[in-house]
Amino acid sequence: MDGGSGLNIMYAKTLDEMGIHRTNLRPIQAPFHGVVPGRQAVPLGQIDLPVTFGDRSNYRTETLTFDMVGFPGTFHAILGRPCYAKFMAVPDYTYLKLKMPGPCGVITIGTSFRHAYECEVECCGHATAVVAYEELTTLREEVVEEAPDTKRSSGSFKSAEGPKEVLLDPSNSEGK
Repeated sequence: MDGGSGLNIMYAKTLDEMGIHRTNLRPIQAPFHGVVPGRQAVPLGQIDLPVTFGDRSNYRTETLTFDMVGFPGTFHAILGRPCYAKFMAVPDYTYLKLKMPGPCGVITIGTSFRHAYECEVECCGHATAVVAYEELTTLREEVVEEAPDTKRSSGSFKSAEGPKEVLLDPSNSEGK
């Protein structure tokens, strides 16, 4: 659950594991930011899927629109504000609970602090790996651009101009 996200996001791997073919995706060209650190992401498409919360005695199903992304992630899906609005759900991040009205009373979904911590550690590790990969790619490109010209002679350094006098303390008018 991500109350700061304006999208419901699902990873392509999750869709594949559900046995849903990618031809069911509707095309979309609107990029979004914040999922991959420092980069924009373009979804593979959108899909409407039924989502159910609760148990046999008290459950609720609504159809949500997910933006499908092709890069790997640490979750199956990210439920954002559109999900909360559709289910009229209220997240409580302190107690790691999500509450929403159901046909037979309040439906409460929760997790343990240990499980949330493990997910957070895995997510941070994944984000660090993505950023490190991006930085490495950029460095490789810069090294190729700055590679020395092998045809140029590597003689001694020669100044383009003669010596230049520079004041060490510009506020001192004596030039010391």
